[in-house]
Amino acid sequence: MTKIELVDYQSNWPNEFQAIKSQLTTTLGALAVQIDHIGSTAVHGLAAKDIIDIQVSVKALDDPKIIELLVAAGYEFKEDINRDNLVGYEPDDSELSKLYFREPTGTRTAHIHVREIGRVNQSYPLLFRDFLRDNEIIKQAYGQIKIELAQRFEGDMDAYYAIKDPYMDSLFYAANLLQKKRDN
Repeated sequence: MTKIELVDYQSNWPNEFQAIKSQLTTTLGALAVQIDHIGSTAVHGLAAKDIIDIQVSVKALDDPKIIELLVAAGYEFKEDINRDNLVGYEPDDSELSKLYFREPTGTRTAHIHVREIGRVNQSYPLLFRDFLRDNEIIKQAYGQIKIELAQRFEGDMDAYYAIKDPYMDSLFYAANLLQKKRDN
């Protein structure tokens, strides 16, 4: 049983992201179009699991060099984690496809999400992160929900995510609508 443990925001998270980003940049070179710090550790002041979430955006998800290079650098490829979930999309929609890796043994805990640039699951974490960064009250509300869920379901990861994920999707869609209004 995995316990859900949230910690207060840590000021070293951005620097830890930069160190991992540097390693990924060296490993992937031009295959990595963009490397971003995502998830709660990327939002100043937000409690989070002490895991650095990183998104590597690539031109083509099916390029075999991505897996080859990351595995050769010691990253653990998790073949069974190959999609995201998003309300409003079918589970097998290509917009949700990804590659997922864990950190090399003995290094800082990190989740590496490789997604194809331009797909909805690639824009989601960036829009979501920026929405929280730009909206203090929404960030606080999201933080409260995470803390409450972690306390109520500390040993039940499925229950934690069954409630947290649709809430996140709602915020994503709201942020998306706001972005479209700004762009028009």
